[in-house]
Amino acid sequence: MTDVTGAPADVLHTLFHSDQGGHEQVVLCQDRASGLKAVIALHSTALGPALGGTRFYPYANEAEAVADALNLARGMSYKNAMAGLDHGGGKAVIIGDPERIKTEELLLAYGRFVASLGGRYVTACDVGTYVADMDVVARECRWTTGRSPENGGAGDSSVLTAFGVYQGMRASAQHLWGDPTLRGRKVGIAGVGKVGHHLVEHLRAEGAEVVITDVREDAVGRILAAHPEGVTAVADTATLIRVEGLDIYAPCALGGALNDDTVQALTATVVCGAANNQLAHPGVEKDLADRGILYAPDYVVNAGGVIQVADELHGFDFDRCKAKAAKIYDTTLAIFARAKEDGIPPAAAADRIAEQRMQDAAAARRAL
Repeated sequence: MTDVTGAPADVLHTLFHSDQGGHEQVVLCQDRASGLKAVIALHSTALGPALGGTRFYPYANEAEAVADALNLARGMSYKNAMAGLDHGGGKAVIIGDPERIKTEELLLAYGRFVASLGGRYVTACDVGTYVADMDVVARECRWTTGRSPENGGAGDSSVLTAFGVYQGMRASAQHLWGDPTLRGRKVGIAGVGKVGHHLVEHLRAEGAEVVITDVREDAVGRILAAHPEGVTAVADTATLIRVEGLDIYAPCALGGALNDDTVQALTATVVCGAANNQLAHPGVEKDLADRGILYAPDYVVNAGGVIQVADELHGFDFDRCKAKAAKIYDTTLAIFARAKEDGIPPAAAADRIAEQRMQDAAAARRAL
């Protein structure tokens, strides 16, 4: 069994004693009738009810699922804090292959577990779950976002997630090259699914050259068919990160994309992507900085989606959400400025800003 850093550890030790722990609550859920096995992790409610998606994934074992839930929930605390939302961080994972075991009965059972938390956790879509799934969950749980417009929701949050990542790229370009335009830049995207294909649209509209890869050939085929010019594909991520002349690398699949090996192989001078938890372990952010690679913290630039689902709780307005997501540009620039001022990598600067907001909120609560 491993903890969130990949080192051998006991789950309880991770929860109560490690730097990656400190979670308020972890709930193990099981419904034998539907086959549901799930983990709901609440990292912090200092800023408000924990908000984060539900991941449906075939983990190798239960310990891996718990570790992922803990790590993702912690990341949501920082993401929500940096997005200026009145929400803490939480995340849920459902164990199993969604293509094989996802049923209406299972989703309804999951909804009942979320509802049992009485609003301490608000759920939404993530890897393996979709708007239609949230519509089902919402039948048992009113603390559900990411629903379809027909059911009072905002629909697909990947649209604004991609828009936010695009704003993070523009801020990176402004910081590094003195101009936010991406015209003529070469951008590599690993993963062109939910978010990645929208990101391609933004980049091509501005005149960027795009190189893509995805484990699913059909996803790559759709992009190439839609963009016969200006987009090329390579076999895998290992090839993509070594493409000559790459300006920006955008990891948009699962986490852990930046590790000891990939950082040393990267040809890009900027990393800015939609994937959560891109840094495989502590210290990778320093390795990037040492190589002169500008890293736009993942939980800052990919916050467009959570901005959207949070807004849904108050009556969704797309233009209002897009205006909030556009501010990711300014937030990213502020992080780069703080990093330079403090002499630390951008990831550490973002953490400091987020932690201060959570600490101030917790102190204000204690003072009441």
